[in-house]
Amino acid sequence: MNLPNVLTVSRIFLVPLLVVVLLTKLSSERELWGFVVFSVAALTDYFDGYFARKRQQVTTLGKLLDPIADKLLISAAFISLVELDIAPAWMVVTIIGREFAVTGLRSIASSQGFTIDASKLGKSKMASQVFCIGFLIVGTRFPETPLCQVGVILLWVVVVLAILSMIQYFRRFWGQIDESFKSRERQALR
Repeated sequence: MNLPNVLTVSRIFLVPLLVVVLLTKLSSERELWGFVVFSVAALTDYFDGYFARKRQQVTTLGKLLDPIADKLLISAAFISLVELDIAPAWMVVTIIGREFAVTGLRSIASSQGFTIDASKLGKSKMASQVFCIGFLIVGTRFPETPLCQVGVILLWVVVVLAILSMIQYFRRFWGQIDESFKSRERQALR
């Protein structure tokens, strides 16, 4: 276990805490505590990759756990926001559905012997999700400010980026499949 993997695992362990903080009334300031927990978890996403690259500690375990931790955090946060009646369920289902689709696609690609790396569009979607969730959580605590409206605008951005990046991943996948098929045909003709 190295530092990047510890950060990734800690993000996974912060997910249930985030849900408990947001969905129970343990504190009158649950939104602020929820924002703190979510922010700490989101920062572990940044720092696990940073330290893995800087220290040359990229591991297979880290490559497997990092996207799982990301999806758990984002899904739990969005589902909590639906439960709190802050985010529309159809938007959250679209976002989470995209995650399942792309994860499945990557699994199929891996079984075919190639990988589909994260795209800039996919990374932009992840960053916009983090900001969106942060604004929506804090915005519910301060409804008289434009924070929640910014969160809603970002939610629309996330939905659009989710759909566009999913299309991009599928196009890359089919391009790889097509190239693999053509390569096999060329080898068969030899």
